Amino acid sequence: MKRILLVLATICIFSLAAHAEDARLQPPKDLNGYFPFNPPSSLSDWEARKEYVRRQILVAAGLWPMPTKTPLNAVIHGKIDRGEYTVEKVYFESLPGFFVTGNLYRPKNLKGKAPGVMCAHGHRQDARLHLASEESVRREIAAGAERFESGGRSTYQALCVQLARMGCVVWQWDMLSDSDSIQLPREVVHTFAKQRPEMNTVENWGLYSPQAEAHAQNIMGLQTWNSVRGLDFLLSLPEVDPQRTAITGASGGGTQTMLAAAIDERIQLSFPVVMVSTAMQGGCTCENASLLRVNTGNVEFAALFAPKPQGMNSADDWTKEMATKGFPELQQLYAAYSAKDKVFLQRGEHFPHNYNAVTRSAFYTFLNKHFKLGHRSPVIERDFEPLSREQLTVWNEEHPAPKAADPDFERKLLKWLSDDADKQLRAAAATPDGLRAQIGGAVEVLIGRQFAAAGQLEWVLEEKQDRGGFVEMLGTLLNTTYQEEVDLTWLQPKDWSGRAIVWLDDNGAAALREPGGSIKPAVMKLVAGGVAVLGADLLFQGGEPVRQTRVVANPREFAGYTFGYNHALFAQRAHDVLSIVGLLRKGAAGAPPRAKSVAVAGWGSAGPIAVAARAVAGQAIDRAAIDSGGFRFGKLLDYRDPMFLPGGAKYLDLPGMIALGAPGDLWLAGEGDEPEIVAAAYRAHAKIENLTTFTGDAGQQEAAAVAWLLK
Repeated sequence: MKRILLVLATICIFSLAAHAEDARLQPPKDLNGYFPFNPPSSLSDWEARKEYVRRQILVAAGLWPMPTKTPLNAVIHGKIDRGEYTVEKVYFESLPGFFVTGNLYRPKNLKGKAPGVMCAHGHRQDARLHLASEESVRREIAAGAERFESGGRSTYQALCVQLARMGCVVWQWDMLSDSDSIQLPREVVHTFAKQRPEMNTVENWGLYSPQAEAHAQNIMGLQTWNSVRGLDFLLSLPEVDPQRTAITGASGGGTQTMLAAAIDERIQLSFPVVMVSTAMQGGCTCENASLLRVNTGNVEFAALFAPKPQGMNSADDWTKEMATKGFPELQQLYAAYSAKDKVFLQRGEHFPHNYNAVTRSAFYTFLNKHFKLGHRSPVIERDFEPLSREQLTVWNEEHPAPKAADPDFERKLLKWLSDDADKQLRAAAATPDGLRAQIGGAVEVLIGRQFAAAGQLEWVLEEKQDRGGFVEMLGTLLNTTYQEEVDLTWLQPKDWSGRAIVWLDDNGAAALREPGGSIKPAVMKLVAGGVAVLGADLLFQGGEPVRQTRVVANPREFAGYTFGYNHALFAQRAHDVLSIVGLLRKGAAGAPPRAKSVAVAGWGSAGPIAVAARAVAGQAIDRAAIDSGGFRFGKLLDYRDPMFLPGGAKYLDLPGMIALGAPGDLWLAGEGDEPEIVAAAYRAHAKIENLTTFTGDAGQQEAAAVAWLLK
């Protein structure tokens, strides 16, 4: 369990066997893992959890804060009258110059307000424009999946037509790179495989680059934003009832249904198809994003919609165990709201992956019941004559298409999003409340742990030596809640003042000593001043330094496949610091008494980690002495860099995290004289005197910091 420590040579050797109990040494989780949902014991606990997971989705999707809503400039044209309903062609701008395309189905002879229904689609290429062959439809009819030869040729149109016949206004739009959505190519949106060197730059970067990841920019977020703006469009229509809005979709469209329903409170009914599951979570790059499913998953995403009406189905795919794994837990949550009748599962394990006529009928019937549409139940789909590709397509001579697959457009789009977020975040950071809500709320997700939930701790003492004026203890801190371990060297003065300092460095606990084995003079000065000093081997410290972090066994070079399910190493090391601070603040069996005050000192690459831990821990860390080295997440060009943190650059980069420590006492080197964002945060608290900036010789940093720490 403990490292092999050669005390005389002070060489720390990391051994996997030594930390066999640390869960973080297991292979990283991927999208094919197991993602159970465990409802909290009380609704108050659930509401807190719900707020956090919703925020996690928004941060992962690049929607925290929401981008500025610019004019949609919607164009509706080419109306086709089909007797009971009409079909129109629509395009609008979800962001300046970024077009969303689709069809609008409206019932004729409306009386009063109509429900609005959004229909997302999955990964069939050119889905909205697709017509299946007669042969394949006949096979579907023979299997009981479809009812009609003509109508069965387009399940996408069939859904919209039936809803319009039921009196609903229906918006069916294209996922990115599909049908009339041509500005981003399919090989970027859905089949991305290799990093593009020309897009991996500190400025004017493209999707999937470390820069895009550090700014929380991804395909899934763009599609989710299009869903939000699609609802804006639907609700802009005067005949749509804002109290009866619904969303449905299958496969990738089911993913979009869950996510949009989870983050947009305007949606009143949700019906995600063949996607709610404790098994595979969605295999496409458009369904994944860094941070998205760390410690959560699709069933919990569906749970965020409770207690509003929600249906789903199972099929002979990854959803086939939903009746026993996932749905009972959703029923339990809905029952806690006294709304068990509002969650529904359509069993269909005898069908393959689908949104077939049987499942569609289940949706119509569910919608009819909860929106009180007055149709006979169950609602059975009627046949219709599908429209051709030429009749549905949005672009023509009068409405010319934008440039297709333009790399410069991709860069400009991400730059607009980055500039817009930066403007909003700088405005938020001008006040302590705004800083804590917008940047602090995001950083809590980036690090992925709240100090209040730092875990149950145990201290295992393995060696204790009397060194004269102090006692040296070697031991392991166990975080039993998360199955994590941290090796500590604890220097405890015999005349202890109650003050403790966590000394963090690239070399781990070995940084407390000189190469010859003696205690480093700066550390010894602290101990002589009555301060306990703790050195730590953070995760994977204590041996050869990590050059590249681990990734899941997926050949596609997309950070979201790893960091959408696992904390980054930077965050995991911050977790270790939070555990150590928790030990000092809360104590543990067998450990020395709790400290009266706690400080952290961070050097080298551990400086930013100390910053992140303090940003989350808040007042649990009284003082911090940090050398940032001018580090910026936004300068990293490898998502496997040990310092990589998804979203790390977006929230005013490291200075934003440093500012979250205000108004606590801070000694800061590496940022120049009174760095703007940090100084502004201290001034906002009227506590600029609590900020000490060091701009002297680098060789004097530790001595200057120790003198400050001893004050």
